[in-house]
Amino acid sequence: MAWTKQQRSVALASYLGWTLDAFDFFLMVFVLKDIAKAFGAEITSVTVAITLTLALRPLGALIFGRLADRYGRRPVLMANIVLFSVLDLASGFATSLTMLLVLRSVFGVAMGGEWGVGSALTMESIPPKSRGVMSGILQAGYPSGYLLASVVFGLLHDSIGWRGMFMIGVLPALLVLFIRRNVPESPSWERGQRAGVRTSIFSVLAREWKLALYMIVLMTAFNFFSHGTQDMYPTFLLVQHKFSTHTVSVIAIIYNIGAIIGGIVFGSLSEKIGRRKAIAIAALIALPVLPLWAFSTGSVPLAIGAFLMQISVQGAWGVIPAHLNEMSPPEVRATFPGLVYQLGNLLASANATIQAGIAHRNGDNYGMAMAIVAGIVAVVISVLISLGREHRGVQIDAGEGSESNVGLGDANIAGAIR
Repeated sequence: MAWTKQQRSVALASYLGWTLDAFDFFLMVFVLKDIAKAFGAEITSVTVAITLTLALRPLGALIFGRLADRYGRRPVLMANIVLFSVLDLASGFATSLTMLLVLRSVFGVAMGGEWGVGSALTMESIPPKSRGVMSGILQAGYPSGYLLASVVFGLLHDSIGWRGMFMIGVLPALLVLFIRRNVPESPSWERGQRAGVRTSIFSVLAREWKLALYMIVLMTAFNFFSHGTQDMYPTFLLVQHKFSTHTVSVIAIIYNIGAIIGGIVFGSLSEKIGRRKAIAIAALIALPVLPLWAFSTGSVPLAIGAFLMQISVQGAWGVIPAHLNEMSPPEVRATFPGLVYQLGNLLASANATIQAGIAHRNGDNYGMAMAIVAGIVAVVISVLISLGREHRGVQIDAGEGSESNVGLGDANIAGAIR
């Protein structure tokens, strides 16, 4: 089925929204050492900013998701993008570590809303058979943002410093101009409005508590997988291997190219072999890659290991936008997938601090700390996903009753867990 011009605009806007959201987040991971030096603190103390950003994301998913379910995906997405952009700019003016922690906490609220709203708008607007490949493209926005942050770090950091990098983070606000002009509202949401659909997220959570619990546990493992292999990697390269800014930037660019490839390949593959099988295969690729990724000594083998690791990590993640939206109750789709995703983020939010603590107690051995987390969660994800049921291709429509979604109700709870 051919895509319309409006569907292509929706897909582009959602991809760029997540790309730029991730860009603003990942600017932080490159300047942990700089911020620690500026405020006379340990790196472990500065990583609390990452923890707070991740921990507050569920609140943003709930707030912006409910607003999008009530007032539409399009206007809420625009407001969300403006907010996280302005907060990134404000971070560059922080006068103390405490002020920075507060700003990154509020940034977490804004960041938490974008994924759920953007993915709902996309999955409700595109042809069903395109969900797999679009899921991979949409999720590739995350490493695309990381890659963009890597380029900015390599080209501009030495000239503008960590404050200047945060100030550049205001540029994503320009995306709102494109959305306002080119992106229509979700047709599914509009049908739901005409049908008079009004559902409380809390009543849905009470009805679907088994489904929600399963999805939260799954997304906790997924967030440990992504943040456990990404957030401390620049610090690992800078502190443990003492590489230059340029070398770290190049390695980060390389592994984010791997992440983009992995997301698109496995997202597309999931349309053929199923969501669960694609996720399990991608996750297990991480195990044989661990030694090269975490324990190599030269920049070239580390870059190769990081490239392969992110094919695994983002390959598994590339299936998630389609999988969560297909599993979710249609009447709260802007809220439910984003909320369970971000609650998983909350439970995994201490990852950077945990890894920094393990490394500090073992002579700044960040490689060991990251390998422990990555190896465990790769196995956990493959087990958890095997407990679920395939939802590929189900009809998703906010205007339909609950019988249209195989994941609804206790009678159909096998849609999440056998």
